[in-house]
Amino acid sequence: MIELYYWPTPNGHKITLFLEEAGLDYTLHPVDISAGDQFKPEFLAFSPNNRMPAIIDTAPADGGEPITIFESGAILMYLAEKTGLFLPSDVRGRKTVSEWLFWQVGGLGPMAGQNHHFGLYAPEKIPYAINRYVNETKRLYGVLDRRLAGREFIAGEHYTIADMASYPWVVPWKQQQQNLEDFPNLRRWFEAVQARPATIRAYAKGEPFSSRPAVTEDGKKILFGQTAPERP
Repeated sequence: MIELYYWPTPNGHKITLFLEEAGLDYTLHPVDISAGDQFKPEFLAFSPNNRMPAIIDTAPADGGEPITIFESGAILMYLAEKTGLFLPSDVRGRKTVSEWLFWQVGGLGPMAGQNHHFGLYAPEKIPYAINRYVNETKRLYGVLDRRLAGREFIAGEHYTIADMASYPWVVPWKQQQQNLEDFPNLRRWFEAVQARPATIRAYAKGEPFSSRPAVTEDGKKILFGQTAPERP
């Protein structure tokens, strides 16, 4: 059984995409990041960066004690290795999937995240910052569009954790001030992933939480006001 600590953000959706595709039994534990659930001591005990998602695998492959994993990319790698699914076993295929997984966690996610922040949440609209991250998001969409030319999925003909990592960060393309019409290969891939039954099920899992009120001013203070604690 996988215990998934989750909120319906792009990084949270990555993990439900995998779990639904793989058909693994899992239990959702909501972590309301606007309410500060990510700072609860019981969550910090296995997710020290106070970020979700995180998982606890109560039945690891070695038969030992439960294993905890934080960071969405690490979780995807762990689940792929546990199940033998969505990660090629050959060295070249695995290398390619790893490259594009790291491309997402180091590039597309952080840059699109800053796009969201300065466009939607920042207390003042700073044109330089907005333009910087809108343009960088567009550049990264272009990278992915070129990669998908002549390929069904990011790593080739098979759907992998590289696709699961990137897709949720393209879902809010309108909020990111992008136009999928400008990226025909990306749009074709996006619509194919969107139509997968497991994708539909995964996003349905988040709907009960997505219907809650948008981020409040108090929630913004929690989400964006974090810093290192003072030393005693």
